[in-house]
Amino acid sequence: MEFKFIKELKQSFMLHPIAAHFSNGVVPVAVLYLLLFLPTGDPFYERTVIHLLVVVLLAVPFSFYSGIRDWKRKYKGAKAPVFQKKIRLSILLSVLCVLAVSIRVAVPGVMQEGGPLAWMYAAALFAMLPTVVLLGHHGGKLAAGQRSERFR
Repeated sequence: MEFKFIKELKQSFMLHPIAAHFSNGVVPVAVLYLLLFLPTGDPFYERTVIHLLVVVLLAVPFSFYSGIRDWKRKYKGAKAPVFQKKIRLSILLSVLCVLAVSIRVAVPGVMQEGGPLAWMYAAALFAMLPTVVLLGHHGGKLAAGQRSERFR
């Protein structure tokens, strides 16, 4: 019985949806904690933001790699606009995440100090939100298309 479960898990496990949903779910929480920090100034909220961003930074490469792998396997690397958008958005997400983490690591008190660097840090974080929303939207369109083709 246990071996059957492991065999079924191996057959049905899909890395990309797991990795994508993971980072797409953590970014809004990081934005929420930054929003909680802004009116309160509570450093614990802001410290949580960097922890969440590091998790996203570690998860995004898995999502990107598995997405490219699935695109090449399932869609034969088709140059459809939806794939090009997802690739560009993934690169943008990576750049924004690296920027935000780099600023926060270089200047740990960036939000308490304020100034242009704090605005850049917050802007990078806030820009990640629509980026993951659009990534999820385009991924949902692909997934919905696959589901509808299976039941035709």
